[in-house]
Amino acid sequence: MAFGQGLSGLNASAQNLDVIGNNIANSATVGFKASTVAFADVYASSRVGMGVQVAAINQRFTLGTVTSTGNSLDLAIDGDKGLFRLVDTSGNVSYTRNGQFQADRNNYIVNNSGQRLTGYIGENSTLLQELKIPVGNIAPSATQDASVVTNLDANAPVISITGSPEVLGQVDLESGGTTTSYYYRVSSTGGLTWTDSTGAGVPAPLDGTYTSGSSNVTLAGGQVVSGALEPTTEYSAAQQARPFSPADPASFTHSLNMNVYDSLGNSHELTQYFVKRAGTSGTESQWDVYYYMDGASVNAPAGGGPLPMTFDSIGRLTSSNTLTVTVDQPGTAGAPAEALVVAMDYTGSTQFAGAFSYDFIQDGYATGEYSGLSISSDGAIVASYTNGESQVMGYVALANFNNLNGLQPIGGNAWQETRDSGQPIVGKPGTNSLALLKGQAVEESNVDMSAELVNMIIAQRNYQANAQTIKTQDQILQTLISMR
Repeated sequence: MAFGQGLSGLNASAQNLDVIGNNIANSATVGFKASTVAFADVYASSRVGMGVQVAAINQRFTLGTVTSTGNSLDLAIDGDKGLFRLVDTSGNVSYTRNGQFQADRNNYIVNNSGQRLTGYIGENSTLLQELKIPVGNIAPSATQDASVVTNLDANAPVISITGSPEVLGQVDLESGGTTTSYYYRVSSTGGLTWTDSTGAGVPAPLDGTYTSGSSNVTLAGGQVVSGALEPTTEYSAAQQARPFSPADPASFTHSLNMNVYDSLGNSHELTQYFVKRAGTSGTESQWDVYYYMDGASVNAPAGGGPLPMTFDSIGRLTSSNTLTVTVDQPGTAGAPAEALVVAMDYTGSTQFAGAFSYDFIQDGYATGEYSGLSISSDGAIVASYTNGESQVMGYVALANFNNLNGLQPIGGNAWQETRDSGQPIVGKPGTNSLALLKGQAVEESNVDMSAELVNMIIAQRNYQANAQTIKTQDQILQTLISMR
């Protein structure tokens, strides 16, 4: 008689119940992976069998439910492949699926056990380092490029630099083959003042009421002549010369203000003045553009300009769409900044018959204080600042193993590398077949409570059955002992 088989079955069933109980106990543990017991028989050639043994306890690395938490540092691995890589203060490396992280007093990103999350610092780094929250100010960035898309009103009046003389109106009276010319000037109230050919006032040559093309015209003194009175030159008032000056609004057609930033983060107002000029040809219109910063002309173009912008007959920009504006000393005397060089791009600008309109962007910004952090699906750690800018400070690293069940559980929802697991395959989320991340979320336990309860009933039945075999063996033994 042998009790070994039943005893091995009791031991195996007890271990199975331990595993099931551990699964149920950790059903609410973030990142926990349920385990199952693998059994194997114990065989000897001299016997039918020597019972059962626990061959292995395997963990199921399937994905648990991903749940949002709202915590900016919580992370969930949204796929089967990948583990967070952690380092403790002694430099020991471990791996976990638990993405509950927070900042410690030194601003390192740590888990509940104080182990630090690792990744890559900077955009292109391949060196694994402990990740920190990037507190502090973001460095300012000087404006280097600016894009301006504008529509200049095609119907705006031309502004002349030199002005133009008055053109006197002229009408010719033809009578009896003789042509007599009369000149006039229009007064501010709309009345006519008769002049000689030089513009000097003379007595009115015409009396009474007359119309253009009339056959009878009354001259001064009452003489009526027969003929046609026709205007041959329309009156044109003298145009005042308007050389450009920022202080004279009449000397420019449109103005556009935009903020740019120097190397220290100081904001400066760059003003562009657009002046409608007479075109140099019958097929193009011309505008002059002047550039002033903080009320003073820029260093380049020299004297602030002008630089010409020309448009064809359908409103398209025909001159160069790019130019460079330079200010040698944009800062103050107490804090001089580097020379400010801005590449201006007017691609898309037009001259249509419509109101002046514009849209512009520039790439500079002032310094800003740290205001928050987010982690994107590719593991990018993005810091936000009070100036509206954001900056990628680094990337969270994930690791995977060829044999996940070869990892050694060490408690605290963590594993360590072993010879059986193989070496880790480390990279950014979404690379090397690694899963992506989901920010402000965690991965719940993958324990299926219903399945575990069913497994517990089965394990209980197995335990009872093995106990029954021992009881039966005992009864047989007692029968043999009593036979004498």
